[in-house]
Amino acid sequence: MIIVDGNPISISVSKSPSQGREILASLLENPILINASARLKEVPERNFSISEHVKHVYVFQREYATVDPKHVQVHLIGGFDDVSTKHAIRLTGPEGHKKKEGYSFPLCCKIVEALQNSQEKFHLQTLCVLGHNTKIDSYGNARPIIGGFLVDTSSGLIMPANFDKSSRSPDEIVRRIRVSVSSDDPSWHGKLLETYDTHHDRFQIAPCSWMNNWGRIAFMLQKLSDSEILFKCSTSPSAEPLDFVESQRRIWSYLAKNPDWRQTFSGRKPHIFKRDNHGGWLKCV
Repeated sequence: MIIVDGNPISISVSKSPSQGREILASLLENPILINASARLKEVPERNFSISEHVKHVYVFQREYATVDPKHVQVHLIGGFDDVSTKHAIRLTGPEGHKKKEGYSFPLCCKIVEALQNSQEKFHLQTLCVLGHNTKIDSYGNARPIIGGFLVDTSSGLIMPANFDKSSRSPDEIVRRIRVSVSSDDPSWHGKLLETYDTHHDRFQIAPCSWMNNWGRIAFMLQKLSDSEILFKCSTSPSAEPLDFVESQRRIWSYLAKNPDWRQTFSGRKPHIFKRDNHGGWLKCV
């Protein structure tokens, strides 16, 4: 169930194909959520680095951290109006007219539908997505206004943030592989990954598998130019961060050296990291 400002949203939980669209449309017009997005966009973006020596947890897409299910605060931020990208899906409407639908819209529909149909109570605080999170650059490309954000767990405040490579540990490359080339692993296909355990302050990177031919594929992909990588490997080439190509090359380098996933997850055991005395991460298993 989705709750906004202490009140459940007045949308039925019917299983109609358009349920997610109806929920999302209602939420995008909610004045409380509109004001929350406007306030967030006025906050200056913070550049975050491990050099700040602040205890933090970096969570990738499709990962989440354990929380208290009795009162879950939700912030949906990042998805933008990407219908102008080259990978936008063309759909045929009831009158035969074709329209475009990007990746963000159907994803947002699925998320809010899942939240609404759950027995848990989700207190939606921020909905900065789609038109509320879109800007047009000087070349006419749609880009997100906010691509990442930081949550201060002591106060609950959120702010736009950009995270450099040093802040994305532990096991950054393996975690990137889990949410990309390993997405068809039947053990967690289509699921979110519980990666960080709040109660014990540790990361537990569950094992994943990938096809052995990824070693050969990765070797071939490494031969692509930077521009080819950007336009062939991204759903939104004009909106990617500056280190997108570098990150892709690092993933392929790892896969070329470790084509068999069992080299990474021996005995299909998870990678476990605990916090060290300096705020970094120490591998235990």
